[in-house]
Amino acid sequence: MNVKHIGVLAVLFASIMWAIEPVFAKLAYEQNPDFIQISLIRAIFVTLTAMAYIVLTKNFKLRIKKEQFSLLIYIAIVGTLFADLIYFFALTQISVINAVLIGHMQPIFIILIGFLILKGDKLTKFDFMGILFMILSGLLVTTKTIENFTMLKLGTFGDLLVLAATIAWATTAIVVKKYLINMNSGVITFYRFLFASIFLFIYQGLTSIINITNIYQVLVGLVVGIGTILYYEGLKRIKAAQVSGLELSAPFFAAIFGFLILQEALTSIQIIGILLLFIGIFYLSKKEDI
Repeated sequence: MNVKHIGVLAVLFASIMWAIEPVFAKLAYEQNPDFIQISLIRAIFVTLTAMAYIVLTKNFKLRIKKEQFSLLIYIAIVGTLFADLIYFFALTQISVINAVLIGHMQPIFIILIGFLILKGDKLTKFDFMGILFMILSGLLVTTKTIENFTMLKLGTFGDLLVLAATIAWATTAIVVKKYLINMNSGVITFYRFLFASIFLFIYQGLTSIINITNIYQVLVGLVVGIGTILYYEGLKRIKAAQVSGLELSAPFFAAIFGFLILQEALTSIQIIGILLLFIGIFYLSKKEDI
């Protein structure tokens, strides 16, 4: 199995974790509607999961350079404190399938930002075709009906919040790809969520009681920890735009989990859109010519 195929599999498994995350989050909300409390417990258990990965991979180099510290702080603030928080808030207003899909429509922003910053991260015709199919898939799943699609009626305020989170996540992916590519995935995840945990712990400690009220808060942290590590492992092996495109397989899994666990129904247009994801994955997974 070549490096690219390993990267593709890592991101696909990460996408399954991304699809499970909002389902557990929704179940956690049913027992405790405080999304900041859930975000704190989540961040703590992601940090613990990252530490376990560091131990398992026998990479104990937790010491970081001064320039890396500022980058990790950026990822923690923008990717976790800002993006993750508004994503979790949006989950209280929109369905799992919409949240997962919009939340992983990063290719557009990755391409735009990457064109300016990652000048050596060139895309092949297969990359463009794969991303095109996935963006079309995203539009079909988000609009839900032919009428909404033709009118480009894309969603609600909750959908816009997730879109804002998506742009923020895209910038952190670029930062990791350009500046932290050689850092252990567990170490990146550890510091990203450790810093976020400290901020959230201080805020929650000053405003409310800190406690674990249900098992789903813990499960959210575990799946996010695994997903984030796999995501960074994939990012090390394949191009940033490919990673973001492959993440769009998450709606397929989210649709299944949302239907089976939360009874969220799908329209025929959404089903067609999800099927297009497989075409996109096929093109993104094709080996480049040498």
